Amino acid sequence: MRRILVPVDGSDNALRAVRYAASLAKELPDVQLELLNVQDPLPNHVRAVLSESDIARWQSGYSSLVLEPATQILDASHVPYRVGSRVGSPANEISQQVHDRECDAIIMGTRGLGSLASLVIGSVATKTIHMAKVPVTLIK
Repeated sequence: MRRILVPVDGSDNALRAVRYAASLAKELPDVQLELLNVQDPLPNHVRAVLSESDIARWQSGYSSLVLEPATQILDASHVPYRVGSRVGSPANEISQQVHDRECDAIIMGTRGLGSLASLVIGSVATKTIHMAKVPVTLIK
């Protein structure tokens, strides 16, 4: 079975990537989609007032909220998928998830935030392209 990682951050572009991945998975029955939400670590001043269990509970709940529209799309499409979440630098965590789950490709949305280079495809997408050891398909 081939695995395709689809990072989801809640943006419209990420949901377009989920829809594209779903259509691809319907055409290729040996594909499983791997949804991933990556959250930035909480600042130290916030971590200082919350317990580790409170932080984990909040991150899990927020991740579920962000992933919900994507899982609804995939449920409606009847394609197999797995859901995951990580905390850290998004491009680093996406690359690590590809390695850990032995993914064969990445399909991700682009975002026009950040520096001049990022205006075209987005800073996370740019970093992921450079870090990934698998093909990356960008969805605008």
